[in-house]
Amino acid sequence: MPHSLILNLLPQSPIPPQFLTGRHLHALFLTLVSSVDKDLGTYLHNSTADKAFTLSPLQVSRRQIITRDKTLQWEHSQAIPGGTPCWWRVSLLDDALFGKLTRLWLNLNPDHPWHLGPADLQITSILGTPQSTQPWANASTYAQLYEQASESNRQIDFSFCTPTAFRQSKYDCALPSRELVFNSLIKRWNQYSGIELPQTLVEHIFPSFFDIHTEIIADSRSKFIGCVGVISFRILGNVETLIIQQINALADFALYSGVGRKTTMGMGMLRRL
Repeated sequence: MPHSLILNLLPQSPIPPQFLTGRHLHALFLTLVSSVDKDLGTYLHNSTADKAFTLSPLQVSRRQIITRDKTLQWEHSQAIPGGTPCWWRVSLLDDALFGKLTRLWLNLNPDHPWHLGPADLQITSILGTPQSTQPWANASTYAQLYEQASESNRQIDFSFCTPTAFRQSKYDCALPSRELVFNSLIKRWNQYSGIELPQTLVEHIFPSFFDIHTEIIADSRSKFIGCVGVISFRILGNVETLIIQQINALADFALYSGVGRKTTMGMGMLRRL
């Protein structure tokens, strides 16, 4: 069962920008996991396999409402001042992982500080159901995603909200073709859902509109180039309703799974519009 959880955070002191990278937020998540299951934290840290979670960059709450033409903030040039309400999205794709972390969500102590660089953070609340002001909070079983998916909607509009790139051979590709986007979704869906979907679904999908551009994220270790913006796909041809339903289920699943590389460090976040 995929969950998209919003952690509302309150820093007690300024968070310097160099500690707001995906690498540091990834380390914070592993610290949270290790606080309830040290072996699981170690496993997630050492595993090179596709991981059953994704993370967002840290967001200042004034940017909370996402419109069609607004992306999320993935870089910070200045420190986030202490006392600034922030939010952070954690998505979990595997029931087993969510179950192991239930103790963390249920026993949160708002007075217990978590550390991001030199700053102490309080987790003030966690949202796990849809909110009018927070489109990233949600939860659904895989069966519900599948059964409730439209059998007639042939239009799929995606907003790429953080830079997105895909590994091809030894290199990254920042252009979100239908194969790269939907094969990424199919791979993660088939890995965690227990409801197998065929890769041939991609043959019925065609790009119909795009308003995208590239962004570069550089840190002391590497440079990452990915696309952000809006892209629309259409299901074309004489396609049976079952295939339309399966494609729509994948599009709805994108909220939880993201696509492409570095989704555990804030990249590849997309929403269906």
